[in-house]
Amino acid sequence: MNNECCMNTSVDVAIIGAGPSGAVAAALLRKAGRSVLVLERQHFPRFSIGESLLPQSMAYLEEAGMLQDVVEAGFQYKNGAHFVYRDQVSAYDFRDKHSDGWGTTFQVERAVFDDLLIRRAAKEGAEVRFGHTVLEMKTGDAPALEVADEAGTRYQVHARFVLDASGFGRVLPRLLNLEAPTRMPTRAAIFTHVRDDIPIGAHDRNKITVAVHPEHRDIWYWMIPLANGRSSVGCVAEAPFLDAPEAEREAKLRSLIRSEPTLSRLIGDAPFLMPVRHIGGYSANVERLHGPGYALLGNAGEFLDPVFSSGVTIALRSAHLAVETLERQLNGEAIDWQTQYDMPLRKGIDTFRAFVENWYTGKLQDIIFAREQAPTIRRMISAVLAGYAWDETNPYVVEPVRRLNRLHEMCVRRG
Repeated sequence: MNNECCMNTSVDVAIIGAGPSGAVAAALLRKAGRSVLVLERQHFPRFSIGESLLPQSMAYLEEAGMLQDVVEAGFQYKNGAHFVYRDQVSAYDFRDKHSDGWGTTFQVERAVFDDLLIRRAAKEGAEVRFGHTVLEMKTGDAPALEVADEAGTRYQVHARFVLDASGFGRVLPRLLNLEAPTRMPTRAAIFTHVRDDIPIGAHDRNKITVAVHPEHRDIWYWMIPLANGRSSVGCVAEAPFLDAPEAEREAKLRSLIRSEPTLSRLIGDAPFLMPVRHIGGYSANVERLHGPGYALLGNAGEFLDPVFSSGVTIALRSAHLAVETLERQLNGEAIDWQTQYDMPLRKGIDTFRAFVENWYTGKLQDIIFAREQAPTIRRMISAVLAGYAWDETNPYVVEPVRRLNRLHEMCVRRG
């Protein structure tokens, strides 16, 4: 990996951002023999949110040659999700699902996970420049990027194609005015890591816990057990509910944890291991995920909500699909990025969107906490929660809105 000032550069593919989608795209392109340059504004390792992976992600990590590194890193094993609302509990085991494929994955400290992935991409031959910021882009058949290193020295990168994997930085949407209104309300999250020291057997560390506020069903918490007795814990609500001066965030989060019985029992007064962080206004959208000479990956294009941990899965799916499409283009095929990349990727995003929207209306919560549910339907829901949002053998992927509405009506009739 190179951090030194660089002269003008020409490559097959330039990638903006060294997070999971950028790293996986870089590794896949290197396996295809392409020259790759990754430009990353920050230095790794660096903190990031999104610590609970979904099993669907494992297939893309395996394809990129990264799976062994991930398995051997010692991350917390994960096999499902544990939902809690007052005295109601519902656990989904992702190994018991409709779709074929991985049913287990990991809960990761993203600083370690992201660093591991980009280092594997560098070992595969991708050049990575940390501390380099993309300032401008010229689009078209011969795209060019204007880049500055940390000393302020500018240079140009000429590429046959550019992939924007900048995540919440959303570099090309900002530079090219691609932003579009999102249908998601403005929500925020406050979160930290705690030393939980939960006794063995007192809680299933192999599942993320999603707890609903006992009085407000549109407010929810996560608890993600990590390795070494550490957990990530946070609360998500519409932004005004979480507004507090920085100095008061710790007390705010502590009070919220104590107000939810399960988290109060598991965490209570466990010490916070870092300052309480705040993110808000994270839902984002663009009119399209591609343009002349570029495509947007993962959160650079669209981010929905953290409730079902879909962010990394969408990011890795986008990297896989974009590289597959780009390879055909670089090999001389005529490519329609709208039908071959944008629409297929959005199919899964729209599945997740239907689940997120139904979560906040309370319909999906009614479904999840229903006392009776046909095992076949439960496995279909489990498959989507495990990340298999593109599996069109699943009726809840083909018609997520109609199917969820119909299932909710059945749950209400049964009481």
